[in-house]
Amino acid sequence: MNGRFRPSQIGDISTARCASDAGSDIAMNFDIGPIVEGWEFDPTDICARKITGVDGRPKIQVRLDLGLLQMEMEGRPDGQRPFDKESLLEYHQDKLDAHRSKHGSDAGFHLDREACAHLEQEGLQYYHRYVCLFRLEEYEGVERDTARNLSLFDFVHQYAADEEDRTHMEQYRPYVIMMNTRAKGAISINRKNYNAALQQIEAGIEQIRAFLQETGQVEEIESSNEIGFLRQWEEEVRRNRPLTLKQRLQQQLQEAIAREEFERAAEIRDQVRRLEQNNR
Repeated sequence: MNGRFRPSQIGDISTARCASDAGSDIAMNFDIGPIVEGWEFDPTDICARKITGVDGRPKIQVRLDLGLLQMEMEGRPDGQRPFDKESLLEYHQDKLDAHRSKHGSDAGFHLDREACAHLEQEGLQYYHRYVCLFRLEEYEGVERDTARNLSLFDFVHQYAADEEDRTHMEQYRPYVIMMNTRAKGAISINRKNYNAALQQIEAGIEQIRAFLQETGQVEEIESSNEIGFLRQWEEEVRRNRPLTLKQRLQQQLQEAIAREEFERAAEIRDQVRRLEQNNR
């Protein structure tokens, strides 16, 4: 789920003939050279941009070494509607609902290997999109797509018929939890709600820790890259968030005491007490 973009995901970028004109000498030019001209590929970064499609809807384009990848901003990234549903996940969830209505329970419902493989491939599309959305600072979309893939993991883990399929995608869960946490935290920070961001970061750390414990990977907790990153980010948020009025007064109090300005220290101490009383 966290692999690189693959050339196989790029459409035909050659000059081709329109099917309706196959017997004519009129060629339709599909050369994307003019589209990517001046947009250099950087192998050290995710080269993503937002554009408006000919259908009027926003889309994401990603510059690759051999061309271009384009995704929808909403719905399934490739714009397809399998079985007239927004996604394969939604299709199988609807099948589960129908099974429950008919049989009264989940018993007997399962996902075969082919269904799991297709669901994983679809999840990879959402991964590609939320990584690009994060690069574009579209954090609401990142939160949406990561939450969606976590629901995918839950669904496959519960209903896959084969044990290997049930556990295969679980290896990506800590990473997706981390990205979901980063998105929620970034949204809170943009709203100047630093306390909410810190709570969300701590909740993400606890989710990853609980997962590792439940799956018998206790020894991985201390070395987890995801937990380590979130811990570091938590420290940065605490260090960089603006001081509250009380914190500023307490800082001024310490400075006044250090300079032996005791009358000034007493005035500041009274301000702190009044502030605490008002808060109560």
